[in-house]
Amino acid sequence: MEDPAEGPAEGAAPTVKARGFWARRASAAGVRTGRVVHGTGRRIRRATSAEGAGESGLAKLIELHALNSFGDMLITVALASTIFFSVPTGEARGRVALYLLITMAPFAVLAPVIGPLLDRLPNGRRSAMAMSMLARAVLAWVMAGVVTGGGLALYPEALGVLVASKAYGVVRSVVVPRLLPAQLSLVKANSRVTLAGLLTTLVAGGVGGLLHLLGPAWPLRGAFVVFVVGTLMAFHLPHQVDSAKGEQRAELHSESAEARPKGVLRAVGPSVVMALRGVAALRWLVGFLVMFLAFLIRRDPPGGLPGTVALGLVAAAAGLGNALGSVLGSWLRTRGSEVLVTSVLALATAAAGAAALWYGAVTVTVVAGVAGMAASLGKLALDALIQRDVPEAVRTSAFARSETVLQLCWVAGGAVGIALPLNPVLGLTVAASVMTVMLLWTFRSLLRIGPRRAAARARMA
Repeated sequence: MEDPAEGPAEGAAPTVKARGFWARRASAAGVRTGRVVHGTGRRIRRATSAEGAGESGLAKLIELHALNSFGDMLITVALASTIFFSVPTGEARGRVALYLLITMAPFAVLAPVIGPLLDRLPNGRRSAMAMSMLARAVLAWVMAGVVTGGGLALYPEALGVLVASKAYGVVRSVVVPRLLPAQLSLVKANSRVTLAGLLTTLVAGGVGGLLHLLGPAWPLRGAFVVFVVGTLMAFHLPHQVDSAKGEQRAELHSESAEARPKGVLRAVGPSVVMALRGVAALRWLVGFLVMFLAFLIRRDPPGGLPGTVALGLVAAAAGLGNALGSVLGSWLRTRGSEVLVTSVLALATAAAGAAALWYGAVTVTVVAGVAGMAASLGKLALDALIQRDVPEAVRTSAFARSETVLQLCWVAGGAVGIALPLNPVLGLTVAASVMTVMLLWTFRSLLRIGPRRAAARARMA
């Protein structure tokens, strides 16, 4: 008779060995994953800290901006899935129009106040960035509870997210010059910050899509976590971020300082205003294309492509164009920035005209990519002109006010895109016509200023 004490021991031996085998495999996989994550983190930190960015504190701002872009994209995925993709095209267009009316219209009123308000809080920039993160964390959590229904309750929270995001953008634009390392130009620094945001936006799009598979509220919960981390990171920025030593307020005016009445705010000069006008037109075009093409392609995909494929191609082209503009911007020089702004404006105008004449998958993809590249490169050229022509005492204020103007132009372009009928020839012709007018205006200003003339530095009043 078999000893019962020995049977289980013999039968359990393979089970114990199997468990040990899988435990060792899992442990080894965990170690390898940890090494990959650790190595990737070190490489990212090495890239963000290059050329003195680590010592100056710019690397911390780059990482904070990457988190900001990640969280904003998660919220965008959640809103797009609720307002745009979950309903028929006609109803979706009505929802987006309502979204624009309820969120963008108040923002158009609030946006001009953001810059001057932040001008009055120069010693609280880290706190302002942290509060913008915290506000979005709270709003994302609240939106997670109402996003499934997609009712009117969602729109006030969306407005709050928009205002907080734009306030962060204004503060970031004035913080970069304070953290500029000696080895980098302002254009390269802004290019590096922008590129980091673009890369994390692409990753966040995929992560947001996966989270949405769990439920429409999960991207918003993910955004809540991201913005809580960002709130803590904002307070780890260097103390010089809050320094306002020597700063004064600037006015976006094309006249020279000598022509202004005494006691009036310092003017930034004609070159900067000319460039701002051109970049504002490019931002208008981007906002228009986002709203107009999203619905046009969904209803009538070009080239017989499925709607999702066509939208994916256009979105990928816009993202690649934006990234290309950031990369090219790292090679930009301050001389000839006026010509560069005019050139990219002409390129975007030509692309819009070609899309209006020969509407199809290729031309629509091209105009999306060119618009993204032109807007990105034009903004970096504008940064270079502000660095070149605006005195340091008013430079941070000039960045804040120009950023507010550009955000408002995006809003205006989006409003026109949602208001026009979904006729490709009509819509793209309107876009090309607006861009042509702005191109002629910019070219006239370029001839008057001179392509290589540095604008007279505004003297302190």
